Amino acid sequence: MITFDEKQQIFKLDTENTTYMMGLVDGQFLGNIYYGKKLRNAGGAYRFRTDEYPLSPAVLPREKLGFFGGFSFEYPTGGVGDYAESCLDVVNELGQMGCELHYVSNHIEKGKPRLPGLPASFGTEDEVETLFIVLQDEILKLQVELQYSVFAKEDVITRCVTIRNGSEHTYRLEKAYSACLHVEKEDYELITLGGAWARERHMDRRALGHGKTKVSTLRGETSHQEHAFLGLVSPDTTQTQGEVYGMQLVYSGNFTAQAEVNLYDIARLVIGINAETFSWKLESGDIFVTPEAILTYSDQGLGRMSRNFHDFMRGHLIRSPYLHKDRPILINNWEATYFDFDTDKLLKLAKEAKDQGIEMLVMDDGWFGQRSFDDSSLGDWTVNEEKLKGGLKYLVDQVNALGLKFGIWFEPEMISPNSDLYRAHPDWALQLKGRTINMHRCQYVLDLSRREVLDYVYEAVAKILRSANIEYVKWDMNRAISDMGNVTLPADQQGELFHRYVLGVYELQERLITEFPNLLLENCSGGGGRFDAGMLYYSPQIWTSDDTDAVERLRIQEGTALLYPLSTMGAHVSKCPNEQVGRMTSMKMRGDVALSGTFGYELDLTTMPADEKAQIPGQIENYHKYHSLIAEGDYYRLHSWDDKNPYDAWIVVAKDKSEALVTFCQVLGRPGYKRILLPLQGLDPNADYILDGEASVLKN
Repeated sequence: MITFDEKQQIFKLDTENTTYMMGLVDGQFLGNIYYGKKLRNAGGAYRFRTDEYPLSPAVLPREKLGFFGGFSFEYPTGGVGDYAESCLDVVNELGQMGCELHYVSNHIEKGKPRLPGLPASFGTEDEVETLFIVLQDEILKLQVELQYSVFAKEDVITRCVTIRNGSEHTYRLEKAYSACLHVEKEDYELITLGGAWARERHMDRRALGHGKTKVSTLRGETSHQEHAFLGLVSPDTTQTQGEVYGMQLVYSGNFTAQAEVNLYDIARLVIGINAETFSWKLESGDIFVTPEAILTYSDQGLGRMSRNFHDFMRGHLIRSPYLHKDRPILINNWEATYFDFDTDKLLKLAKEAKDQGIEMLVMDDGWFGQRSFDDSSLGDWTVNEEKLKGGLKYLVDQVNALGLKFGIWFEPEMISPNSDLYRAHPDWALQLKGRTINMHRCQYVLDLSRREVLDYVYEAVAKILRSANIEYVKWDMNRAISDMGNVTLPADQQGELFHRYVLGVYELQERLITEFPNLLLENCSGGGGRFDAGMLYYSPQIWTSDDTDAVERLRIQEGTALLYPLSTMGAHVSKCPNEQVGRMTSMKMRGDVALSGTFGYELDLTTMPADEKAQIPGQIENYHKYHSLIAEGDYYRLHSWDDKNPYDAWIVVAKDKSEALVTFCQVLGRPGYKRILLPLQGLDPNADYILDGEASVLKN
């Protein structure tokens, strides 16, 4: 529910359990008042403390700069005296930076509009209400519309900003963040998700001190190393208790997420497109729309924050028809064959898979152009019929005749120097004039900001999908972006390139799922390098990490599940010793860890040990038995393994609390200890639960 108290000039946004408040000072300066546990009334202007120094400009105009330096602006701007991190930096036609926003108007709507060219949340008029607040710089004739959408049931508020140039001049945006939030410091700690390739999204918790603490990326993707998320928590916060402010960005490119504590011990949290690699030419009449930010508050620990995000994404962000369905259990041929395969080898693998109850064969890298290693042919999306004798349709038809679905791998955003496409269009690769392009994995990046490149990529992929009954696509991206130069954009628009690239990716995937609405699309970026809320708008699942070791996956999947539903995590059972770390783990543990995801296999069924192969039908049976519970239920983290307590545990509880699935993983054995008593969460305290497969009853 959204209300505006005109007398007090206070906006109040209520969810079922939280309140967000902002208000006007001197009738023109919009400031943040409160975000936290639900309040009964809109009283709260006293929190501005405008009766003490620094007083408002209307009361003490000679000290306006002091006011600007201490006021909690709802959308702070640079160049006019707010010395903390700004959200909007505008350079005028004279090359001068400065913008001062004053309140103009507001209106409230049921429902929520779409964002042009960007992924964004959605909801019916009964599910969401949206507030629009219009601010304006009268000198620049620049209008800034702040948009707040309230998802009451999920305790989530989303935010984005539309910037309009109403002047006759051309301006340049040097920064345009999506959201800002102020919180009284109170010794809060910061939680972020960091890592590297094969160990993505490890939780990092540290004290929040004065000055700026930020996570960001310049790699053109959300990255393996950082994540577009900030969690601000009270020192006593655990999974079940403590205050939590969660903020994340619905975006798949360079971002900044930052907390800054000022001299008044107030933390300013901001999130948005990374300003270091961004500028945008805003001509007369133009608009710019920022990506959407998602905010939630919990006074019941991290677990409540996670469940808020999970419910929100399942209900208002993921659109796929597979969202509430069992996903087909697939086997990917990568770790079974790498580049060394042909039609006969794939069909042999498919027959083995069918015998075990697997439902889909996915053909990975190596089926196109002259691709026999990773040093050629990206961009040449034509079938290599020396490998696939009879062609792709023949292979797909044969796999379908066995009773399996068929999926295929692409890396559409890349181009190999050794490719027909590059020889014909070398200018289609991102490049800096006069410099040799930096390679990674022996590949360059296609310039998806260009219409002719975008159309070529789409048609190349779509032509393959039209040619046969392909029901799944793994969309990969195996390198970060560099050499950001475009041969067609003018000099004053080169700073737009990173954002234009991301918009190109979004357009490609929107076109793909529009033409092929029943396609199961799984995004991937060298594993988990682009696992973000933006990509989930197009695909219901993302490959969580290239590291398939069950023990390593525990921490990766725990960090991922902090924000994202379990059903979004691509998770496979792979061979042992593991390809990434060389570890041996039991087939049971590998299956149990992968079960808390989309579930599939990445190994050679034709050579694996017989005792391990014998366990596959039971694992598949468990998937079909528990997947709807895992995908739709409430997730509770019970324990995180460490050196002192080397076990990991979580539970998923049905929404009606009628059933639950507990997963316990003993990472290391310990001699001389008694069995572990594991306190469960989320169950109905007035119910008794029958243990599956046993006669015993679990009593509360």
